[in-house]
Amino acid sequence: MRKDKKQVIGDEIGDAQIKLFLDFEPVDATSPSLHKLIKAYRGLRIDDFGRFLTFFKEAGYDLDGKDEHGNDFVALIKDQRNAEEYIELIEKAKG
Repeated sequence: MRKDKKQVIGDEIGDAQIKLFLDFEPVDATSPSLHKLIKAYRGLRIDDFGRFLTFFKEAGYDLDGKDEHGNDFVALIKDQRNAEEYIELIEKAKG
């Protein structure tokens, strides 16, 4: 990398970039809501995912969306290493 270029690691992303995760659509029988949650989970840091959930709910999406096997977001990620924080955010968003 050139010396005059700053390496960007972990800078906060803007609301517009976070809202882009609302645009993803599934290609299978997965509900659009679940698909958007999974994409955001894979692509956003925990703080940004929390912000995403606000936009997600404002847009009227379902936090309990399921895939073709009847699994919701929590069921799909619960055995992953960093899932606990994301699950807490989902539970908090559900109220």
